[in-house]
Amino acid sequence: MSDVEEAITAAHHEEWARVVASLTKRFGDLDVAEEAAAEAFATAVERWPTDGVPPNPGAWLTMTANRKAIDRIRRESKRDGKHKEAQMAYDDDPPEPLGAIEDERLRLIFTCCHPALAMETRIALTLRMVGGLTMPEIARAFLVQEAAMGQRITRAKAKIKAARIPYQVPNAEDLPERVSGVLAVLFLVFNEGYLATGPDTDPVRPTLTAEAIRLTRLIRTLLPNDGEVAGLLALMLLIEARRTARVAANGELVSLDEQDRGAWNAALVTEGHRLVRERLVAGEAPGRYQILAAINAVHTDARDVRDTDWSQVVALYDQLVSLDASPVIALNRAIAVAELDGPEVALGAIDRLEDKLAGYHAYHAARADLLRRLGRSQDSRAAYDKAIELAGNTAETAYLTRRRDQLGLTTT
Repeated sequence: MSDVEEAITAAHHEEWARVVASLTKRFGDLDVAEEAAAEAFATAVERWPTDGVPPNPGAWLTMTANRKAIDRIRRESKRDGKHKEAQMAYDDDPPEPLGAIEDERLRLIFTCCHPALAMETRIALTLRMVGGLTMPEIARAFLVQEAAMGQRITRAKAKIKAARIPYQVPNAEDLPERVSGVLAVLFLVFNEGYLATGPDTDPVRPTLTAEAIRLTRLIRTLLPNDGEVAGLLALMLLIEARRTARVAANGELVSLDEQDRGAWNAALVTEGHRLVRERLVAGEAPGRYQILAAINAVHTDARDVRDTDWSQVVALYDQLVSLDASPVIALNRAIAVAELDGPEVALGAIDRLEDKLAGYHAYHAARADLLRRLGRSQDSRAAYDKAIELAGNTAETAYLTRRRDQLGLTTT
């Protein structure tokens, strides 16, 4: 990849949300904002190799996108009023009063997460408009077809426009009931950065994890006593702490039990543990993110995988299942059960999830590992093959391929 291509890729990761948010503020239309931002990046692809990368790529992209947006509005309207509206939107208007957090991207998130939209639609729309994820990446995150996801996002933008959903951070009294949807969005954005779903992207996208953490910190300043905000921040920090140890030099995923724990970010681990302890001291019933953070705290507290307190991990998963009985949570619980009660017990629990997780690569990867531990090499190989077929990330594919190739030929 050339220096210019790297600059364009970096600009997309770092500036997409800023450009879309800026255009949404000016024009009040997500379709206009998204299309103009996409056209601006397409123009960068054409011009930067010849003209050079501008000193301030974000400013260049924003200015170009603004011009594209005005051109689109003028093309689509034959009424002078619309022309005037477009020009007024481009002029420097006095800044309007902002909410408690003065961040255009956060305002864009709350717009995309409005309760008038279904929860999955809110998340998908924000992944596209704020995270800048492609439609295939978002579809993989939801385990649905790309065409269906595209229709969902199109309908969501139309509903926002028709219902005149405001582009703003909610008032203080409305924030608690709105924040859960935002947290779900940020967690999915973080997950896409933690381990990208696309086969042609970097396996880890630090800009996305950093953005999710940054916005979660901002929300925490607004809701300092909200346990789930603190829990999500702790969860992100404890996962992010392991990032540099998660992918080997050859691009292969490194599983938790094989990671160099000395390479973990000690400062992030310390901060994450502190947040978990603060929530325990609060004495309030924990929510989903707080329990997930506590599970990660147990893992990151062990200096060696053999020191992991698996009984505590399973107990925390039992608590989580009472809040979230999803098959993915049940799968993760079964993986922990294998360390306490053995692979055969865990395999029985996992096999009961087949109908719900047949299209999920991690389900087949977990089965493959348990079958390997039980000496059932042929069955394990078949499960690895299925996991490799379904995995979208090159780092995961490399890891699963190595594990499969290490199997002996003994069958039972």
